[in-house]
Amino acid sequence: MFTPHSLAVALLMMITSAICWGSWANTYKGVKNYRFELFYWDYAAGIFLISVVLALTMGSTGKDGSSFLNNVHASDRGNILFVIVGGAIFNLANLLLVAAIAMAGLAIAFPVSIGIALVVGVVLSFALQPKGNAGLLAAGVACALIAVVLDGKAYGSLSSATRSVSRKSLSVCIVSGILMGLWAPFVARAMTHGNPLGPYSVAVFLTLGALLSCWIWNLYLMKRPLTGQPVGFSGFFHGPISGHALGVLGGVIWGIGMVFNLVAANFTGVAISYAIGQSAPMVAALWGVFAWREFAGAGTRAKIFLVSMFVFYGLAILLVALAHG
Repeated sequence: MFTPHSLAVALLMMITSAICWGSWANTYKGVKNYRFELFYWDYAAGIFLISVVLALTMGSTGKDGSSFLNNVHASDRGNILFVIVGGAIFNLANLLLVAAIAMAGLAIAFPVSIGIALVVGVVLSFALQPKGNAGLLAAGVACALIAVVLDGKAYGSLSSATRSVSRKSLSVCIVSGILMGLWAPFVARAMTHGNPLGPYSVAVFLTLGALLSCWIWNLYLMKRPLTGQPVGFSGFFHGPISGHALGVLGGVIWGIGMVFNLVAANFTGVAISYAIGQSAPMVAALWGVFAWREFAGAGTRAKIFLVSMFVFYGLAILLVALAHG
């Protein structure tokens, strides 16, 4: 299987994962008059399909025991179960994130949710796989946490000027972030205990867990939506072709980021790879500010907080990268 053999290649893959993770939500923003609960079925199919494709290509180079199919046969079944459960947790977190995007906007939902996820995921992953400089990693996480607070301040300044404050949307962001940080430790455990799973195997079973859990989480949200009226499954079959295509495309973009992040983690450790990948809020906030004009009309105070958020996220990435030594 393909794995990076230098920090430069691993860092490039982690930055690519951050770009993918911060960009996929544009596909949902580009859908008009199509409920996110219906969009999400295509998205979940997309992340699973691209994970399988990459596992059978990049993950199957060579004939040694590390190739995808050989690794699946040799790994502990308990590790597979751990990853599937992690995928189900991720899926609930991601569903709530998409709901938060619909409620609060891309520039707000991503930094708050993923910033919290970064703190939770890095701390728990490092506890399971203590790889890297703990001090620098802690400083990076602290900077990310400050960035989350600054983004909340920017949101508060914006909402007082241009839109009503929605505590519900911020609560959804926070719950999403906590859950989003909980799937990484399941992956770290599966990649380090017993006969471990390789990165491509983890990607396939993680996205399989996400896809299967849609029949629990997504069906529930269709019946009891966070916003709007309940939606029936018939709406999926009557949805626009563009909505289905953008859903699958969003899943493919996110899935590429996931595989690249896991492959890089083989070199740097899960905590470091996860932390850099979770700098995606910077990318998402840039999309929200410049492409979707979510801060149009914002005052100077909101803009200062927003710029400060970018600075602290940048520091977080730098410190986490240096933590690898």
